[in-house]
Amino acid sequence: MTPETLTETFAAYAAKAEDARTRDVLCALAKHLHAFVKETKLTHAEWMAGLMALTRAGEVTTPERNEFILFSDLFGVSALVDMVNTPPGATSCSNLGPFHQRGAPPLPDGGDLWKGQPGEVMVVTGRVLDAATGQGVAGATLDMWQNADNGFYAAQDPAQAPKNFHGLLTCAQDGSFCFSTTRQKPYTVPYDGPAGDMLRALKRDAWRPAHLHVIAEAAGYHPLVTELFLEDDPYLDTDAVFGVRQDLVVPLGTMAKADTPAHLVARGQLPETVLHASLIIRMASR
Repeated sequence: MTPETLTETFAAYAAKAEDARTRDVLCALAKHLHAFVKETKLTHAEWMAGLMALTRAGEVTTPERNEFILFSDLFGVSALVDMVNTPPGATSCSNLGPFHQRGAPPLPDGGDLWKGQPGEVMVVTGRVLDAATGQGVAGATLDMWQNADNGFYAAQDPAQAPKNFHGLLTCAQDGSFCFSTTRQKPYTVPYDGPAGDMLRALKRDAWRPAHLHVIAEAAGYHPLVTELFLEDDPYLDTDAVFGVRQDLVVPLGTMAKADTPAHLVARGQLPETVLHASLIIRMASR
């Protein structure tokens, strides 16, 4: 065996694999790992340090926190998988994140996630559109979640109700929707484990810009998992997990209470002027 023949030999060993896609993916992985070792002239100490980091990742991983996914996020692998799997013309895919909870309570069009909680009150309006035709997608559902004004998601914070700032909204027949909430807050990814050690070694930022998580679903359309970012956030260009795309940056403005949608549940309780975010979500048909 030589450095020049190792990759070819690995592929030959895999020739009898029953599933061609499995064989191709793993052979490509081996090819790039071998190239990485040769390019960097990896030392035994560096090789062992990498294995120990993966061992520690396994030790700190729980159902609520997966350090391997965090490594994938911080290396940009998660972002790249999202980008190469976004259908043409559709809103860009972006990170699911670790704090999604299925079974969010129903949120009517015009519903209220704010519920008088601390934070800058924000009214969100928007439409879900067919990526090819620009027509509204009737009956689209938006599974949405965000953090509270203290920067924590409900799953992280025992002081919050279990599904606080989570809602499952069904859009109007023309794909339009609106709801009230509070301005989302930037926060840091966990950096007390081996992934955090990598950030510190590279002098990298652990911050994520403020964002609203959305899973958009509709019959006949590809599901869309994405994040929508506030245009004035200071961390847009340094997102630790590379989740920001240009089409996911949401314009912000202000809106007088009198100009908010008439069917907004919390309209009567709003301050006279609120922050306004306008969303357009494009879905690709199957």
